[in-house]
Amino acid sequence: MAWRLGRKKKDMPGGLWSKCSSCGTMIYTKELVANQNICTSCGFHHTLNAQRRMEITADPGTFQEYFADLAPQDRLQFVDSIPYSEKIEKAQKKTGNADACLTGLCEVKGHAVAIAIIDFSFMGGSMGEVVGEKITRTVELAQEKGLPVFIFSASGGARMHEGAISLMQMAKTCAVLQRFRKNGGFSVSIMTNPTTGGVTASFASVCDIMIGEPQALIGFAGPRVIQNTIRQDLPEGFQRSEFLLEKGQLDMIVSREEMRDRLSLLLDYAAAGKK
Repeated sequence: MAWRLGRKKKDMPGGLWSKCSSCGTMIYTKELVANQNICTSCGFHHTLNAQRRMEITADPGTFQEYFADLAPQDRLQFVDSIPYSEKIEKAQKKTGNADACLTGLCEVKGHAVAIAIIDFSFMGGSMGEVVGEKITRTVELAQEKGLPVFIFSASGGARMHEGAISLMQMAKTCAVLQRFRKNGGFSVSIMTNPTTGGVTASFASVCDIMIGEPQALIGFAGPRVIQNTIRQDLPEGFQRSEFLLEKGQLDMIVSREEMRDRLSLLLDYAAAGKK
């Protein structure tokens, strides 16, 4: 069998396999995608981009995008490893989106809703001026049309490259949701892995119903930062959905496969409550 030693090893095409960040299992990528990016071994819910999230949430052919013309600006001429303007350009080329939020109107199992989805693939889903403005306009659009609002979050928090302008979005989004609620609006926040920083501390945590996906990391500062600050061991499962549900910070945990059905049921309840 010596002739086999001289054979050239074929290169393995990239992207065929994906590694679960929770259990470490290698999964055939097509199988992972077909399973809505849920690990077939441990059930961990991996991050979805905004377009894919919309595809599995909205009824086919019903999504109408709004506010797509809004794009970020480098007002502070911010530079770290590279200028912020270059980071924006790279993220836009990578994702095909102007910023980290997809917004519009759609139907979910026949219910008309306004929807906003944070895209983690665009600079970690960070919230800058555009994300805050699109969330605000989406809620105002829902108020104008008498629709409920769904907000899906996956974010590292406020975008440091925009300084105080980014932090202002926390107050702005909270204020618009408060007005929406006061005027009889119904909002649902779905927090996915990860939802952290200024997003957790603002619009993601002030909706009428708070849902977490299984095992999602949800918090303000990360667990390592907290542990290094207080110099104490953290409880098992700290800042995961299941821990937050136990402490009353979430209303429910819903798996991705069941999300459409649960959202539709919540809309049925909300509609019945107005009668």
